[in-house]
Amino acid sequence: MQVKKYLVKCLHRLQKGPGYTYKELLVWYCDNTNTHGPKRIICEGPKKKAMWFVLTLLFASIVFWQWGVFIRTYLSWEVSVSLSVGFKTMDFPAVTICNASPFQYSKVKHLLKDLDQLMEAVLERIVAPELPRANATRALNFTLWNHTPLVLIDERNPHHPVVLDLFADNHNVSASGSPAPGRACNAQQCKVAMRLCCLNGTVCTFRNFTSATQAVTEWYILQATNIFSQVPTQELVKMGYSGEQLILACLFGAEPCSYRNFTALFHPDYGNCYIFNWGTAERALPSSNPGVEFGLKLILDLGQEDYVPFLTSTAGARLLLHEQRSYPFVKEEGIYAMSGTETSIGVLVDKLERKGKPYSQCTVNGSDVPIHNLYSDYNTTYSIQVAAALPPGPGPSGRPA
Repeated sequence: MQVKKYLVKCLHRLQKGPGYTYKELLVWYCDNTNTHGPKRIICEGPKKKAMWFVLTLLFASIVFWQWGVFIRTYLSWEVSVSLSVGFKTMDFPAVTICNASPFQYSKVKHLLKDLDQLMEAVLERIVAPELPRANATRALNFTLWNHTPLVLIDERNPHHPVVLDLFADNHNVSASGSPAPGRACNAQQCKVAMRLCCLNGTVCTFRNFTSATQAVTEWYILQATNIFSQVPTQELVKMGYSGEQLILACLFGAEPCSYRNFTALFHPDYGNCYIFNWGTAERALPSSNPGVEFGLKLILDLGQEDYVPFLTSTAGARLLLHEQRSYPFVKEEGIYAMSGTETSIGVLVDKLERKGKPYSQCTVNGSDVPIHNLYSDYNTTYSIQVAAALPPGPGPSGRPA
């Protein structure tokens, strides 16, 4: 019924509509329109008619001008968008696994014997800096450690700070004086730092740390790195955790795997690392379904009881997901997985591909850019050759570094 009434009203309106002349048609439009200007042009007095005519003409011109700008802007950009949503098979990422401890303490203990003894003496001196340690200090081996000694900066008297050498013997502990006796020294007043001197010790630079723990840890890592740098890489690999020791069980999707499916890589900070699905020798493994059941599952034996005491302060594994045939920057981009826990890592891949000309100035691989690219021609081997050709720098006791 409502539709019938609407159609009847439309028929009556057409029958009572305007005549056939343009003037009558224009008057009918102005009398029946909802806009303000045309209706007042035919209803108001002469002055208001002129005013409304000018305003209507002005704003109509602005509207048509804006329409022209929009149409011209639209036609100037030849853009076509192709959007597709779906699921497809993708390459499973490469997974790099490292133990937080680069070496087994039972295999490097003989190399760190003197350093560990000195570390214990330093910790005792930090706790009680005013007590003499003459006998204990003289028994230590100072073959390497004097190049970057640890010092305790006593700032209880802000106008006269005292630098206490933690490796000095007897009471001649500092060239800057002696610590103030009888007052407790907190972390804000006494800071542990490394001292680097030149010109026969006349010019020194101090590197302060936020805590004594951080200072001694950084110093220990520096000295241990110096020791390990003098050991051949083949020996360092044997001192680390083997793949058979680290990887107890492996499952990729529904297929079992083992440490033999991993590629070994020696990392300068984490020792022996193992990469799954690196894609250097074989084709990358595909992944067609999301979820934990279709990914990589590992059970690791971290061997925490054989960690190097002062070298590692975190028990766990260092993990990194990256692209195939790319070097894993584990220290900069990796994440920690705690020991004794189950860790799940999910990855969401967003792929953005930009079109080239005429839509943008982007290129696919830069081959059409008229600039000689040195790195694309020589990759990283050029840098390695240059680094290998450089003369070795002097190390401790005159040995090459």
